[in-house]
Amino acid sequence: MNPARPRRSALYMPGGNARALEKARSLPADVVILDLEDSVAPDAKAEARAVACEAVKAGGFGPREVVVRVNGLDTPWGADDLAAAATAGPDAILLPKVSSPEDVAIAGARIGGRTRLWAMIETCQAVFRLDALGAASREHGVDVWVIGGNDLVKEMRCRPGADRAPLLPALAMSVMAARAHGLAILDGVYNDIPDLDGLAAECAQGQAFGFDGKSLIHPSHLAAANAAFTPAEDEVAWARSVVTAYAAPENAGKGVLKIDGRMVERLHLAQAERLIAVAEAIAARET
Repeated sequence: MNPARPRRSALYMPGGNARALEKARSLPADVVILDLEDSVAPDAKAEARAVACEAVKAGGFGPREVVVRVNGLDTPWGADDLAAAATAGPDAILLPKVSSPEDVAIAGARIGGRTRLWAMIETCQAVFRLDALGAASREHGVDVWVIGGNDLVKEMRCRPGADRAPLLPALAMSVMAARAHGLAILDGVYNDIPDLDGLAAECAQGQAFGFDGKSLIHPSHLAAANAAFTPAEDEVAWARSVVTAYAAPENAGKGVLKIDGRMVERLHLAQAERLIAVAEAIAARET
């Protein structure tokens, strides 16, 4: 996994809608998720699978990461989805309703290394097994977690409100577990499509929590997510100052430096190097 790969925006597109998938090839999304689960009616699952897999094989998505979200393996469609998606060869397959390390192991065994896996954290069971899920994810080819806030809200029977207060412990723990196991992690979707101010606020909240980006349900949400998860120019400038200072011969071997009146440790050097790598990857992506 490339830790600097931009995943600011991950847009769900209905897997059975060929016109929507064609449009996705030109949208400013870092990730396109071809959805076979929530956006597809039961009697259209097989057709959607065929359409999505054909789109993957046809390519043309440019630098966008292409991910197929399959149905759960405990559904009538999951096993066929997983087999067909693995054969089509997307960048990753997104597994819904992952609740235990066994879920990850089973999917990993069936994939057999043909592509990478992503996993959705969207059940109460998953939240209480985050550390074990992280270890299983690293063992079985999972690179990214995606928060499924709507399903988590449904299971909790909570009323999150604009500040998402009931979800904050789960969000924070998910980010911590992802980081502990070297995983990227994306925040859940924002449901109120026309409320761009609310979306911007939630993107800012997710960025403050440490998410790498946000999953989205509408193209109009791309600009806000891309803006929120792009490092600010002043942050990049500061990061370059830190790297330059530690590279100076007179600072060789020093653990703590004073830069522009601020105390900086080597842990900040690692943060600065990663932030610069992310900013450069985004610049290259947009070029």
